[in-house]
Amino acid sequence: MVVAHFLKWKDTARVSERAVAAAALARAYVDNHLPFEDRCAAEAALTLLLDDPSAKVRLAMAEVLAMSRHAPVQIINALACDQPEVAALVIARSPLLTDADLVERVLSGRRDTLPLIAGRPAVSMELAAAVAEAADAEACIALLANSGAAIASHSFRRMVELLGHVGPVREALIRDPRLPADCRHVLVLKLGQALTRAPFVVALMGEARAGRLLKEACTKASMALIDAARPEEYGALVAHLRMRGDLTASFVVRTVAHGKVDFFGAVLVALTGQAERQVGRLLAGGHDLALSAIFRMAGLPDTVHAVLVRAIKAWRKVANGDCIAGAQEVSWLMLETLGGKGAQGDLAALLKSIHLEALRENARSHALAIAAA
Repeated sequence: MVVAHFLKWKDTARVSERAVAAAALARAYVDNHLPFEDRCAAEAALTLLLDDPSAKVRLAMAEVLAMSRHAPVQIINALACDQPEVAALVIARSPLLTDADLVERVLSGRRDTLPLIAGRPAVSMELAAAVAEAADAEACIALLANSGAAIASHSFRRMVELLGHVGPVREALIRDPRLPADCRHVLVLKLGQALTRAPFVVALMGEARAGRLLKEACTKASMALIDAARPEEYGALVAHLRMRGDLTASFVVRTVAHGKVDFFGAVLVALTGQAERQVGRLLAGGHDLALSAIFRMAGLPDTVHAVLVRAIKAWRKVANGDCIAGAQEVSWLMLETLGGKGAQGDLAALLKSIHLEALRENARSHALAIAAA
């Protein structure tokens, strides 16, 4: 019997010879052409080779067995626990390793194998969650780059929480179109905080001015995030902003001035507990008193009710095709409700700043359009 001869011969053979023979034996096994008795003997011989003192022999086995569905499961699992260069082939490729096997590998604490697990052709949500919890930067970057990885919202949030301060991970997260809107908001804040703490920025602007610019930049970023968010993400984003204390009356006024009426609807749903359909009907055609009533139910101060109603009526006309307007025109109408340019107070100052920002943005866009013509 060839296998019996091999077992006697291997004790005197050189490492290179044993490696070639091990690869040949593994190939004969996975080709599935051996008679049953020879196949059992080959499996026994391959199992015995797991104890070979040379990693080169085990590596030769791994190169043949790693991608096969016919490889012996116990040998695959043993090779997955071998030295890094041997285990890497099996962990990265073997279809026989179950999620439970791979999660166990993640929990083993071997950092060198984590990126390999994260880069497998298919990564389930359970396995992705384990990789995220391991908080390894290289592995998380590999996971985010893997189009075959199914990543749950919770796993995105854990990566943001555990590694959002790490530049390369933060960049990979921001580039990922699957990233939930609330996670994107947290990353924007982390990036802003990192910038304002940079010695160069502090020396150039001073700590107070850098803080003000951070606040303004984060507000603008929040507006952009609402545009980028899918409607089904609005609820999570509202809950996130509310939990952080960022869902203020001034933020609400800004969102409505910029025409984010659907998002404002999600805010009202969250704050009042009213049905989404009912809130949608009120925003689309409710009278002034009905709108003021739901604003009051949401806890919005009476001082902002009139400007919100004025803006919603303007956006209704835009939606119906009765007029063309943007944030510049609507913010001016809101300001007119308070008395126009001469209006005083915090709300008037906010609306003036929104109006001026819209003027600058429109002028900038116009100039770029002229330059591109």
